[in-house]
Amino acid sequence: MNQLLNDLPNDAATLMGLGLALVLGLLVGIQRGWRDRDQTAGQRVAGVRTHALVGLLGGVCAVLVPSIGAPILPVAFVTLALIATLATGLRAYRVSDYSITGLVGLLLTFLVGVLVILESAAVAAAVAVITTIVLDNKKEAHDLLRRLEERELDAALKLLLISVVILPMLPNQGYGPGGMINPYEIWWMVVLIASISFLGYFAVKVGGTRRGLLFTSVFAGLSSSTALTLHFARLSRRSPALSPLLAAGILLACGTMFPRILIYCLLINRELLPTLAVPILTMAGVLYASALIFTLRHRGDISLEQPALTQNPLELKSALFFGLLLLAILFLGALLQEWLGDAGIYLLAASSGVADVDAITLSLTRLSRQGLALPTAVTAIVLATVVNNLVKTGMAVFIGGWRLGRSILLPMAVALGGGLLIAWLP
Repeated sequence: MNQLLNDLPNDAATLMGLGLALVLGLLVGIQRGWRDRDQTAGQRVAGVRTHALVGLLGGVCAVLVPSIGAPILPVAFVTLALIATLATGLRAYRVSDYSITGLVGLLLTFLVGVLVILESAAVAAAVAVITTIVLDNKKEAHDLLRRLEERELDAALKLLLISVVILPMLPNQGYGPGGMINPYEIWWMVVLIASISFLGYFAVKVGGTRRGLLFTSVFAGLSSSTALTLHFARLSRRSPALSPLLAAGILLACGTMFPRILIYCLLINRELLPTLAVPILTMAGVLYASALIFTLRHRGDISLEQPALTQNPLELKSALFFGLLLLAILFLGALLQEWLGDAGIYLLAASSGVADVDAITLSLTRLSRQGLALPTAVTAIVLATVVNNLVKTGMAVFIGGWRLGRSILLPMAVALGGGLLIAWLP
């Protein structure tokens, strides 16, 4: 867009810029006019025409800067702000509406017109579109706030703290033996896993309590497939007739682990993807296909509620513990590889997979960038996922009962055995 304006003659480029400023102002004005369409003419402080003209005003003032001087912009902005504030105040006195959202939107429209001429037409268009979307989603934003719990807002702020504040402050260089400790990279992996769990939590939260088995299991699996397995196993013990549907949910949640692993590799070390994708996608495909078969066979049964979201979406203590766990696994991985070779890596992967697959996956992915052979890393990651899913299978069998367990055992055995065999093959 900017290149197009630069290629035009000066007068044509100016006219194009002013036309775009008018159109972007019109865009914001259409939303404001739609919102107040039932009001009598003259009762609105600023509607379609006013916003369009204010966008054009910003563009004209920007065009006049070279001949009149830069002060024209603050003078015009302050004058517009005073007039709009006075009009908004008089209207508020009459109708008892003290919102200044429309006033802010009008001032932004002026600045959008300035942006088109002096800075970037693309940025100006983006600002206008975002402004319009924000103005148009008043009800949705307020509904979201009403549904938001204090611990969820707290979790969002903590996620911003560890990602926007803490992460940029950490040194991005290696320390210790072989430069193994890189504070920035380790904390970046903490932010990555925290963000995925956070998004999974809110996907289920926003979806509501009865969005169906597919939605619940997939997105709850992003947050914690172990928690979902435990929840569904307990439901199966209370309601054995639902065991096939509950088994489908557990298989879906466990299968969601595998796309997460590929995302980690994509972000940290893409060289692992060609070798790792085949066993990982094989295991995911078997679990998803089995879940689909169970769902189609029993789709007329009672719908399932999502797991109770009682955990905090993000705890700083948990994030710090995860960071320390990553650090410990990185050290142990280097030491065990030196002492026992590949067998040490496999031992570490199997023992770590009992409790958590994310930490060992991230650690092995990073180690593969620092000398660990790619086939060894791939086999170890697959081994960790196999052990982790075996643990969840055991939970389903012993907590949920044999009816649930037998529905899970065969698909799990085929998926995990197939993935492990593919990983071991040269």
